Amino acid sequence: MNYDELTKLLSEKGLKVTPQRVAVLEALYEIMNHPSAEEVRQKLHSRFPSIAIGTIYNILDTFCEHGIIRKVKTDSDFVRYDVDMEKHHHIYCESCNHIENYHDPELDELLKAYFDRKQIPHFQIKEFSLQIIGNYKATNYKPNQNK
Repeated sequence: MNYDELTKLLSEKGLKVTPQRVAVLEALYEIMNHPSAEEVRQKLHSRFPSIAIGTIYNILDTFCEHGIIRKVKTDSDFVRYDVDMEKHHHIYCESCNHIENYHDPELDELLKAYFDRKQIPHFQIKEFSLQIIGNYKATNYKPNQNK
C-alpha cells in the first residue's frame, strides 16, 4: 500500500492520521508475514529511533479495535499481527514458529455447514478461524521462500 492508501484507510476507520500510525501500518504491510510488535519496532527503528514499544502496542491495539488488523496468537501465547482481513485460517509450524495464511473456501463451507447443523447451546457463532498446527516436513523448505 502506498502512503495515500494507508492514510485513506486510517481516515475511513475514523482514526486520526499520525506519522506513527502511518509508519506502523506501512511496516505491517511491508513485513506482511504476521510480525510481532518487536519486529514492527525493529522495522521502524531507523526512521523512528525513539518510538517506544508501548506506543507500538497501543497503535496495534487501536488497529485491532478498528478492524484494520487482527491478532494471531501462537501456541505459546505469543501475539503476532495479521493485515489480511479476508476470511482465512492459519498454518502454524511448531518448530520454527512460522505462521502462514491458509485460504480455503471449501473448508469454510464445511465448517459453516457443520456449525449450522450442530448448534452450540446458548451461543451464537460470529466467525470461526482454524489454526492448523504442525511442522514442515521438507528439510530444505524455507517458509518465506514463496512470499
